[in-house]
Amino acid sequence: MTKLTLTPAKFYRTETGNEPVRDWLRELGRIDRKTIGDDLQTVQLGWQTELVGEPLVKSLGAGLFEVRSTLPSRRISRVFFCIHAKEIVLLHAFIKKTQQTPKRELELAGKRQKSLKN
Repeated sequence: MTKLTLTPAKFYRTETGNEPVRDWLRELGRIDRKTIGDDLQTVQLGWQTELVGEPLVKSLGAGLFEVRSTLPSRRISRVFFCIHAKEIVLLHAFIKKTQQTPKRELELAGKRQKSLKN
């Protein structure tokens, strides 16, 4: 039996103290928020055992990952994260409106990820 260990997760915080992913989640309806929360908890529980992968989590390269949630509101969300100091850091999130991930969304997550290493 594999023992599941919870990998800590935290919200990325800007220099001004804002937490963009937390703010984004607060704008969603309760049921959509719960779905994303459940998916994030699955990642936290399975990360150290490598039990998570596609379709829930996809590697985007360079240490960046996305949690792929299908919401009850018939929308699709993405939460970008990385592992930093043994924690899951939630960098950026959005509702996906096209099949391909917009470049600006990926660039923003990458920029935030790089700022963690300073």
